[in-house]
Amino acid sequence: MAKTSKSIYFLILFSLFTSSLIAQVGGSSTYEFLNLTNSARIAALGSNFMAVKDNDINLAIANPSLISAGMDNKLALSYVNDFANINYGYAAYSKTFKKPGSFVASIQYVNYGTFTNADATGQTYGTFRAAEYAFNLGWGRQLDSNFSIGANLKAINSVLETYSSFGLAVDVAGTYYNKKKQFATSLIFKNAGRQLSYYTPGNNETLPFEIQLGLSQKLSHAPFRIDVVLTHLEKWDLMYEDPLNPSVKTDPLTGETTSRSSLTKFADNAMRHLVAGIEFIPSNNFYVSFGYNYQRRQEMKVATDLATVGFSWGFGFRISKFNISFARVTQHVAGSTNYFTLATNLSAF
Repeated sequence: MAKTSKSIYFLILFSLFTSSLIAQVGGSSTYEFLNLTNSARIAALGSNFMAVKDNDINLAIANPSLISAGMDNKLALSYVNDFANINYGYAAYSKTFKKPGSFVASIQYVNYGTFTNADATGQTYGTFRAAEYAFNLGWGRQLDSNFSIGANLKAINSVLETYSSFGLAVDVAGTYYNKKKQFATSLIFKNAGRQLSYYTPGNNETLPFEIQLGLSQKLSHAPFRIDVVLTHLEKWDLMYEDPLNPSVKTDPLTGETTSRSSLTKFADNAMRHLVAGIEFIPSNNFYVSFGYNYQRRQEMKVATDLATVGFSWGFGFRISKFNISFARVTQHVAGSTNYFTLATNLSAF
């Protein structure tokens, strides 16, 4: 009981400390690749975070409080085929020890590809590459039958042509899980840390700190699970003022201005924090998922062609000793992103 109390006190103190490290959203932070969704299962639900306690190692990088002994000796690989020949993914392995608890070691990467090195006159000087990496060590512990905690320590390396940077970050998370009611909720403080070396001397950039809350409810008498994620709890205003479609418009003839009502603005802003998804799980060996990300749709849609921007879907199945997952996320009308994830328990061999 004493160890449990100390762990809870530590999480509270750390949460208060990291709340002072809040950074803005929308491209004002470095190492933004840390927010990329890597797992196909999570991507299918429209977010980069999930609160489901079912020993899936692919959830560990996003939520370390889900790390458990049930992941022992599991291996996972993920690959994402993004736009413009950019690709990223991870490799993760989990091991449980009797006293320290359960750990997941992983490496995340994003490969931006090869670029032509040219000056302002168009003279070329060969090519260069750009890539970023995060070496993660995750730890999780079950406090009692309902509560678990976890943390990720991240060593980050970014190399962009001749510019490079190194930094450290941590995630701290807690999960409440009621097995009888099949309900789970997780709170996470993500990417609290700083750069240790800068791209240019004296230019210290902030990290993409974020607070997220996830909720998951499996229906008692139907094979469905509803998943909800609340994003950017540290920052209320996520509105983006589009210069081509301003919220305040002026009639060119009368000079009269019109704007959206306060209620409309409030509802729009609130929805930008919400990501919702649903999983259809007819058996332990197969699932189908759908997700909707309102903020992604509002920021990436084209007024003349809304299409399915902001929507996502995916499925997963088990073949022999392997769990295979796939997801497709519509980022823009120009195209979609494909996610592939493979996991297995090495003990099965």
